[in-house]
Amino acid sequence: MRLVQIAQHASDLQRAAGFYAALLGAEARAVFDPPGLLFFDLDGVRLLLESGAPSALIYLAVPDVRASVAGLRDRGVEILEEPAVIFSHEDNRLGPAGTDEWMAFIRDSEGNTVGLVSQLQR
Repeated sequence: MRLVQIAQHASDLQRAAGFYAALLGAEARAVFDPPGLLFFDLDGVRLLLESGAPSALIYLAVPDVRASVAGLRDRGVEILEEPAVIFSHEDNRLGPAGTDEWMAFIRDSEGNTVGLVSQLQR
């Protein structure tokens, strides 16, 4: 079994399309409006943005959360929690051994919280 799709609330599809295109560095894969569906591809998992979806907390991998947050701040994105180490991987159960897991949280254009995650060498 594998994850196929994640749905996230978006009141304004055009605004959400711009925000997520900039955040993900990729354009939407498909837009169906009506009925108001916007899809991005996250390495084989569809991210569906639609007005009828509930708000979800999604976590996105970024190369370096510290640099990502700095760039997002410069673009005026609201930073909810600054980058911080939340876990050190001593073994490979949840991430590469010898790395620290960094997280930060931002608010997207639709008011949803989005987590940004990096696993960086100590």
